Amino acid sequence: MVTKKDSTIKESKESVIKAKNIGVSFYAGNYREDYKSRVFRFFKERGRFEKNKKVWPLEDINFTGNQGEILGIIGSNGAGKTTLSKIIAGILQEDKGEIQVDGKVTALFSFGMGFNKELTGHENVYLNGMMLGIRKELITHYIGDIHEFSDLGEFFDQPMKYYSSGMKARLGFSVAAHLQPEILILDEALNTGDAKFSKKAAEKMKELVKQAKMVIIVTHSLRYAQRNCDRLMWLDGGVVREIGDPKEIIEKYKATVPPRPPRRHRNLELEKTQTTIGNRSIIKAENVGISYKLNTGLFWALKNVDFEVKEGEVVGIIGHNGAGKSTLCKVLTKILAPDEGNLELHGETSALLGYGTGFNAHLSGEDNIYLNAMLLGIPKERIKANYEEIVDFSGLEKAISKPVKDYSSGMKARLGFSIAAILKPDIFIIDEALSTGDITFKQKASERIQDMMERAKAVIIVTHSMTFVEQVCTRAIWMEQGQIRFDGDAEEAVAKYRESQGVKKKVKTHSSSNKKATSKKSAEEKA
Repeated sequence: MVTKKDSTIKESKESVIKAKNIGVSFYAGNYREDYKSRVFRFFKERGRFEKNKKVWPLEDINFTGNQGEILGIIGSNGAGKTTLSKIIAGILQEDKGEIQVDGKVTALFSFGMGFNKELTGHENVYLNGMMLGIRKELITHYIGDIHEFSDLGEFFDQPMKYYSSGMKARLGFSVAAHLQPEILILDEALNTGDAKFSKKAAEKMKELVKQAKMVIIVTHSLRYAQRNCDRLMWLDGGVVREIGDPKEIIEKYKATVPPRPPRRHRNLELEKTQTTIGNRSIIKAENVGISYKLNTGLFWALKNVDFEVKEGEVVGIIGHNGAGKSTLCKVLTKILAPDEGNLELHGETSALLGYGTGFNAHLSGEDNIYLNAMLLGIPKERIKANYEEIVDFSGLEKAISKPVKDYSSGMKARLGFSIAAILKPDIFIIDEALSTGDITFKQKASERIQDMMERAKAVIIVTHSMTFVEQVCTRAIWMEQGQIRFDGDAEEAVAKYRESQGVKKKVKTHSSSNKKATSKKSAEEKA
C-alpha cells in the first residue's frame, strides 16, 4: 500500500517505510517459457525440474525507514536485497505481511534499465523520466542539469549503443536524482561508476535526503556503505540479520565470511599474484584505433593503442567511464574490428563482458550453463563433465533451477564467471563482470583467476575496484580518452590514477620490489 503523507510534517525521525512480517514465495520450476526456451530445452534433453516446491527468498522482514536518512542494504548474492527493493518500489507484491510506503518511489536497478540503445542520451532522459512517471515539462526544466551532472559531454547527443556501462550508470543516476524523487532506491546502480563520479553521487544523495524523504542504497561495496549510509540493514538468506550503525554491521558481516582453505600452491597468494611471466607474446596491439561517425563528426573511441601482453600476465585495465576500456575489450574479443592498426591474438579467448551476457532470462540457471558455454564455443560433453563444479563454485545450488530473470545482478555475475572460469580459456577477458559480487565470491574469484594462471595464457580485467587491481593484477594499463596514459606496475598505475581523480591513498609497499623487478625484466625484454 502506497500512501501520501502530509507535507507539513517535518519530524526527522518520522517513519517513511514500515514493513511488517514481509514474505515473498514462489514455486520452484513453476514458470512459463518462451518459444526459444522450450526449443532449447527440447534439444538439450535434460531432466524436468521439481515443481510445487515452495521457496521463500524473503521471509518475516521487519524494518522501518526514517525521514532524512540514507539506508544501506548489504548481504551476500541471493540474500534477497533486490527482491526487497522491488517490493518497496511496488514492482513485486508481497505474499504475506504488509508494507506502507509514504511517498513516491523512484528506483534505479543496475545500469541502463529502461534505456533504448538506438536513442541518444538526450532522448533517453525523456524516455527514462516518463517511465518513472515524471511530467515532460519537469524533465525539460532539468535537462541541462542532468547533462552537466552526468559528465557525458558530446556523448549526451549520441546513441546509447556507443556508451560504456559506466556511462549508462552515470546517466541513469543523473536522471533519477534530478527529477525530484521522494524515495530513491539505487540497487547496484553505481557499481560501474568511477571514483570521481561516485564521490559526486554521494554528495548528491546527501542533498536529496534534505529535500526529499530518504535514499536506499543496495551495494556490495562495504567501504562505500560505511562512508555514505546512516544505517545499514544486513540481509542473509532472506531474513534481516541486523540493522544499525554501519561500522558495527560491517564488522559483524565480515566476521561471517568463511576463511580461505589452505592453498595447495603456496606461490599463489591472494595478497599478490605471483606468476612466471614468459617471453611469448599472447596479445599484441600496434597503433589500434576505433572510430565512430557521430552527429558531430568522427569520434575516436580508441586511438594509437599500443601494448603487448606476455604469457602469464594478469593485466588490469583502469580509467574513468568512457575512457575506452569496454571498447578495447570488444576489440580483443573480435566483436569490433580495428579501423586502423593491427591486433594479434594467440590462443582461445573467452570473454565475460558484464554480468548476464548471453543469458536467456526465461531459462533456468541450469539451462543457461549449457547455453552460455556453447556460445563460448565449448563442446556439450565438456560442459557436462564440468557442470557440477560450475554449480558448486557459483554457490547457486538452491537457485540453479530458477529462471535467470529472477536472479539478482550479483547472482548473474557469479554464474557467468563460474562458467567461464571453470572451463579454463587460454585468454580470459573480464569487463566489469565482478562489480556486483559479494565479498566472499570476490575472494573466490580472485583465487580462481590466480589459479588459472597455471594453465591460462593471460587474463585481462576491466574494473573500477582499485584494491582488486592492486591485489590480483601483475600489471595495469590506465586509459584516458581512448589512449593509454600509463602502462606498468599495478600499484604505480593505481596511485597515478587515484591522484588524477583527487583520491588519496597510502600505497602499500609489500612485494613491490618483486613486482618492480618483474616490470624491469619485462621492459628489458621489450627493449
